[in-house]
Amino acid sequence: MSQTSTYTVVGMTCGHCVASVSEEVGAIAGVENVDVDLDSGRVTVTSDSVLDEAQIKAAVEEAGYALAPSA
Repeated sequence: MSQTSTYTVVGMTCGHCVASVSEEVGAIAGVENVDVDLDSGRVTVTSDSVLDEAQIKAAVEEAGYALAPSA
């Protein structure tokens, strides 16, 4: 069963930013879909299992951005 998690990424300003984050997060094993909303900074990740937030954080940082602290 698919799992969906939402994160907030700070620092994205353009379509290239969205593509970079999508590519890095999408490369994580088990990720089925990544939906990035530039206006809100919201990244919704659908995966085949629960993901470790550290994996998401590392992928976002690899793309050159930061994950907002969880509320």
